[in-house]
Amino acid sequence: MSRIQLEGLTRRFGSVTAVDDIWLDVADGEFLVLLGPSGCGKSTLLRMIAGLLPPTGGRVLLDDTDITHTPPRQRDLAMVFQSYALYPHLSVARNIGFPLRARRLPKATAQAKIADVAAVLDLTELLDRKPKELSGGQRQRVALGRALVRDPGAFLMDEPLSNLDAKLRSSTRAEISALHQRLAATVVYVTHDQVEAMTMATRIVLLDKGKLEQVGTPEQVYDEPASTFVAGFLGSPPMNLVPASLAPADGRTRARGTDIDLLLPFATELPARPVVLGVRPEHLVLTTPEDAGIRGVVRAVENLGSEEVAHCLVGDDRLCLRGPRPLGLRAGDPVHLRAAPEHLHLFDPDSGRRLAWQPTPVATSA
Repeated sequence: MSRIQLEGLTRRFGSVTAVDDIWLDVADGEFLVLLGPSGCGKSTLLRMIAGLLPPTGGRVLLDDTDITHTPPRQRDLAMVFQSYALYPHLSVARNIGFPLRARRLPKATAQAKIADVAAVLDLTELLDRKPKELSGGQRQRVALGRALVRDPGAFLMDEPLSNLDAKLRSSTRAEISALHQRLAATVVYVTHDQVEAMTMATRIVLLDKGKLEQVGTPEQVYDEPASTFVAGFLGSPPMNLVPASLAPADGRTRARGTDIDLLLPFATELPARPVVLGVRPEHLVLTTPEDAGIRGVVRAVENLGSEEVAHCLVGDDRLCLRGPRPLGLRAGDPVHLRAAPEHLHLFDPDSGRRLAWQPTPVATSA
């Protein structure tokens, strides 16, 4: 498989910058997910890698070779589209083998490659069927097979599961992940679905308005979001973000706001300043009024089966608490919450960027 490098890749449409100076290095065998909301530039970025859209600036390198202006058919890349793009009049076997016809491979060689790919994707018994006779998940596997049979340097996938229902998305996610592990394939995968990103990626690239917000492993972008955008995009519900101020107190620092007073995980005092305080819903726990660092009122409770989400009003801000069912809360109830200091996050209120102070282990008395 291949390494893909993006050097200052930019795309403008008139006065609109869709992709803004992106630098990325996709390692050989990596599963890199481009994640972000609709209109953030992720599909535009993928199409530039594929050669379907010329960049306004920057370069695309494949194994250290500049392919920025190389036609798509001459790039050693295979694209899997959202719409499957199968030929309705051709059988599964002929759809999978279509890229081989252009290479003029001997018939026996082509049939052997088709059979191998069909076995990997569990399509052997479907080779004689037409696309209209297949389920959505089977059609997606045929589209994957057509890409796989080329034995490309890398796979480019543009929201390939978005047309599937929830159950099929889950099973096909697992199939694609297993296929990646088996082949050690290089994959660049576009999605707006954070579950796909968190479960499939070796690294996630979060984009917002054409700019790169954060690159990291799923654990890094979830546990250490680089900005309020990342914190508010990942998670269900996403991270609670509320205005607060740092308040030095007795050699330590607290975050204080309306009905909020929480100890921060720093062994020294930090200077007083306004911040955005972040805490994930699953890191809030119910406690007694005496031990509470957050006080509010329950507005609504959602039943998620094994869990419940309580939507609370704290001052003028909304916070969510997520925990095992039953939480024992109803709309109108007062709620008292606390959070461990190590689960608190601080962001700059102007830039939205994560504040760089690192938690320092605090000595505990015996």
